[in-house]
Amino acid sequence: MSALLRYRLAGKLRTCLGWSAAGRLSRFSTSCLEESVKLQTGDRLHGYKVDKVTPVSDFNLVAVQLTHENTNTQHLHIAREDSNNVFCVGFRTTPMDSTGVSHILEHTVLTGSRRYPCRDPFFKMLNRSLNTFMNALTYPDYTLYPFSTQNSQDFKNLLSVYTDAVFFPRLREMDFRQEGWRLEHEDVHDKSSQIIYKGVVFNEMKGVFANPENINVTELQCKLLPSHTYSHVSGGTPQDITNLTWENLKEFHKNHYHPSNARFFTYGDFPLATHLEQINTDILQHFTRSSPSLSVPLEPRWSEPREVMVHCPYDTMAANPDKQTTVSVSFLLGSILDPLESLTLSVLCTLLSTGPASPLYQALIDANIGSDFSPATGFDHSMRETAFSIGLQGIHKDDVGHVKDIIWSTLETVVKEGFPEDRIKAVLHHLERGIKYQSTNFGLTLIASVMPTWNHDGDPVPNLMVNSRVDEFKELLKSPTFLQEKIQQYFLDNKHHLTLVMTPEDNYEAQQTALESDKRDKVVGSLSASEKEELYKKGLELLDDQNSPPDIECLPTLHVTDIDPKIKDTTLEHVHIDAVPVQLAKQPTNGITYFRAVASITSLPDELKIYVPLFCNVLTQMGAGDLDHRQFAQQVDLYTGGLNLSPHICSHHSNELGYEQGIVFSSYCLDRHISHMFSLWHDVFLNPDLQDLERLQTLVKMTANNMALSVADNGHRFAISSSSSSLTPTSVLGEMFSGIQQVKFLKDLSEKEDWSDVCAKMTSIAAHVLVDTQFRCALNATADGIEVATNAMDGFLSSVTGGMDCLPSYVENENFIPTSHKCHYQLPFPVNYCSSSVKSVHYTHHDHASLSILARLMTNKYLIKEIREKGGAYGAGAKSSAGVFSFFSYRDPNSVETFKSFENCIDWAINGNFSDQDVDEAKLGVFSQVDSPVSPGSKGLTLFLQGISDELRQQHRDQLFAVSKKSVMEVAARYLGDSKDSMSSAIIGPENSNLITENGWTIHNSN
Repeated sequence: MSALLRYRLAGKLRTCLGWSAAGRLSRFSTSCLEESVKLQTGDRLHGYKVDKVTPVSDFNLVAVQLTHENTNTQHLHIAREDSNNVFCVGFRTTPMDSTGVSHILEHTVLTGSRRYPCRDPFFKMLNRSLNTFMNALTYPDYTLYPFSTQNSQDFKNLLSVYTDAVFFPRLREMDFRQEGWRLEHEDVHDKSSQIIYKGVVFNEMKGVFANPENINVTELQCKLLPSHTYSHVSGGTPQDITNLTWENLKEFHKNHYHPSNARFFTYGDFPLATHLEQINTDILQHFTRSSPSLSVPLEPRWSEPREVMVHCPYDTMAANPDKQTTVSVSFLLGSILDPLESLTLSVLCTLLSTGPASPLYQALIDANIGSDFSPATGFDHSMRETAFSIGLQGIHKDDVGHVKDIIWSTLETVVKEGFPEDRIKAVLHHLERGIKYQSTNFGLTLIASVMPTWNHDGDPVPNLMVNSRVDEFKELLKSPTFLQEKIQQYFLDNKHHLTLVMTPEDNYEAQQTALESDKRDKVVGSLSASEKEELYKKGLELLDDQNSPPDIECLPTLHVTDIDPKIKDTTLEHVHIDAVPVQLAKQPTNGITYFRAVASITSLPDELKIYVPLFCNVLTQMGAGDLDHRQFAQQVDLYTGGLNLSPHICSHHSNELGYEQGIVFSSYCLDRHISHMFSLWHDVFLNPDLQDLERLQTLVKMTANNMALSVADNGHRFAISSSSSSLTPTSVLGEMFSGIQQVKFLKDLSEKEDWSDVCAKMTSIAAHVLVDTQFRCALNATADGIEVATNAMDGFLSSVTGGMDCLPSYVENENFIPTSHKCHYQLPFPVNYCSSSVKSVHYTHHDHASLSILARLMTNKYLIKEIREKGGAYGAGAKSSAGVFSFFSYRDPNSVETFKSFENCIDWAINGNFSDQDVDEAKLGVFSQVDSPVSPGSKGLTLFLQGISDELRQQHRDQLFAVSKKSVMEVAARYLGDSKDSMSSAIIGPENSNLITENGWTIHNSN
């Protein structure tokens, strides 16, 4: 997986605080913390020497830093009372071209190793494990291989597979050709068919660069840091990937994947000594120390600013074809190795650009000359040096100069006037709230937080000590002009800044296709007859290898008997406050209260329902009470983690025609701010400001822009939504609320000139949802937090009329008749997103469990091989949800062939071309999802939002255990066997001459 948008992937530190103020272990601590604290500097364990042991009270953890004495390998262990244990090994990878060598290597090392010589052990382990996360990630200057699991034996199994893969990979040429790129006949068996480029990463990156945002982010990095590795695309550009050779790949592995260049990371409550012993025995004892010269130098500073023009494809889903220019100004800032300066710059950049109260938001977004901030806007601390970017997208090309003037004049104004005290308090409140926030993937988030510094030989632990850095920062703030001086230093006086202008170009896609074709034709034309014969033979050899039965007996595995047969119950209370039902979950939420509510939209007129997603997006961003949108946003930042709304569609667990439709309200806050949080909700419900037409227009354009740009990166989700959109009542609403239908609706809406009608519709929805609706609430907090919150809710709920049951309030569409369709949404992408769907059954139906196992079985035993390995798509699979069974492909060079694979997969399943062991492995994969960790703030939401009780969850669990090969074959025949001709299907992608209206396909042209 290419982590191209790294600035969006770098998570924030959020978790539970369980230490006393003095840093002593609290009463919640247990053995993993105590054992780590006992370690002393200089202690030796299994070939390692302990360098430092640091209790970090901010996050209730102990950081143990070690070095392997023989290889100089660094290891960071985070002991914390968290059952979701994490392992990661990372390497500094510094490609010096854009062939995607680090990205293709990331794929290829996972296709077989010394101890595990089967094909694609990574994908095979997905079904032999109870992992909660498995992946690999390529960043501009490092590559990570992380996993997480709650099972100790599973941890050992995955650790063995991962480490053997990266240190002792086979790196076969045919695996390089499959995962990277190859020249091959379009029909492998037909010598007369055209010779084309194929390969998983090749097609993945074609899909990546179909999104103009990705082009923009990539060009900013390459042009701002042009002297070393950052001037190249680590993921690879399609035109350069085909220059990479197998020999280049092997040499890159030799130079970069040595233990001396590795950083090992472990996290959770499993014993450190066990991890060290396994790593030393399996891997490190086989190596000696090396001295890789892979450091990344500081970028030479420019004497003058630079400006660059680049091109991208037109976004045919955008509202205004004349306003598709993007301009960004990017500043290279300070070294990532200074944690205090990095925190200072992060706070400063947040103050400048985040939220409606920030000066750059007010100056750029509220000016209404663009659709949204430019893609890379914000502080980037993922590389050797930090950077800040700001700009606008969706502007007219003639407004480039105007945007630049606004940016500079705003910075000059801030230097003169500074920031309001409340703005600074809000950012500091965000940091404090982030420390206490508990997530289910803290260990994985931690990697993203520490790795950039650690990768460049900095100490990772100071990055965890947020409170200390904040205290130091507060001391610096005592100088009244401190922040203004930093703006002067890093922005106004900084010559190393880049202005990047990106404009769409006519026939951009055709030009890219022509470049690929010309290069291919030139290469193919230079091949001799014998070389073409060799190419043909290699194609057949790869196909034979892909078709050969995989020998997976060498791989470790868990068994169904390792799965706990019982669910973990959640204790809940149900009360009424002011006649409104409230679900209470007393949980160790670490001083944070989580609030959710559901308001029914059953009575909302049908013509207003397509506006519901927009209503959800704008309601809390328009102002409320006596506060305008800037003032209200400031209060939200000061006292909460945000006030959010989202459309809610829930299928009845026992009736495929029953469903709930509503809006979910959600927020969280520190316990001391509970009254403020409900006061803000009170203003939203009683006195929302929905009359500001200019603000509404801004929000509609931002929403439409973000929705349109999301299609290129999430096309498979839109395809699934379209293919299932006529099969159940909930899927009809799903397409309306979040599918292509909503994208097109927002596009048309954003082109309006008169916004009074839209404003009136927002007001009508508010009247139904906020004043006269069925309403229920849920609170997750500590016992003390629950008491405070229920008292604070009293005043808020007295303004909400109409209660409902504590469980979802379903309606039933008895007259609904499923229909099938075939839709092709023609968009100028170089790859396809395909899906086929068929109606299935509800959650409690006895066949639902077998269908869930069938989907997992099809994905890992058939579809990945046929569509990904052979076809070159980046991804493929099947999924079973309540009422619908779907097939899909992602970044797929094929379409007709993919639909044939869907059909063949059905025959494969009906004929039982799989084993009992395959079924058991699929069960492991399903249970890894069913048993994924749930944070204290989200406990009980399955009941609250979906009406699925612990009893129903246990019933479903029992049904999953009972699934057999026979039952899987039966449901495949029953629900899929007779549906091949009547399946609903959808394609999102380029024009395809093989799909014509006579074949039943309806073509939707984006123009």
